[in-house]
Amino acid sequence: MDSLFFHPRVVHLPMALAFIMPLLTLALVLAWWRKWLPARAWSIAVVLQLLLVASGVASLRSGEAEEERVEQIVEESFIEAHEEAAEAFVWTSAGVLVLMAIACGFASRPFGLPLAALASVGAFVVFGLGYRTGKLGGELVYKHGAASAYEEFDPSAPVAPASNKSKSESGSHSDYDDD
Repeated sequence: MDSLFFHPRVVHLPMALAFIMPLLTLALVLAWWRKWLPARAWSIAVVLQLLLVASGVASLRSGEAEEERVEQIVEESFIEAHEEAAEAFVWTSAGVLVLMAIACGFASRPFGLPLAALASVGAFVVFGLGYRTGKLGGELVYKHGAASAYEEFDPSAPVAPASNKSKSESGSHSDYDDD
């Protein structure tokens, strides 16, 4: 469980980038169109999208590595739905990355900016797919109890102390009962 690629540790980066990229790409397209920034500024979007895809692949692989363990707790159909959503998210992210790279490569051409605008629309699609993937993953943990696959009994762990209240302190015995 202490692996560097433990699934819950890895999934946050692609989810955060999926949220940021639509806003960032819109801002970069606007700045490119208005000539506030040079066209080469679009390379920022390409680098961040590459990071999104790479971390998405790492998340997908780490989830696959832990699938057997979680299947002992959660019904396989719920895991499969999350995995299929994650695959769609990663593949679509990769497609948007290709489109962004092409736009960057043709930044000096008249069709570079329209390609960047199209890639920005693609970033919104990736956001939607990321949202769905995260929602299904959250349901695995919070609704279906997937996290319990990692709970281990540690006999050396401190145990919460039992309550030392007597019956009279807890209010279950009344001082007025003289019967």
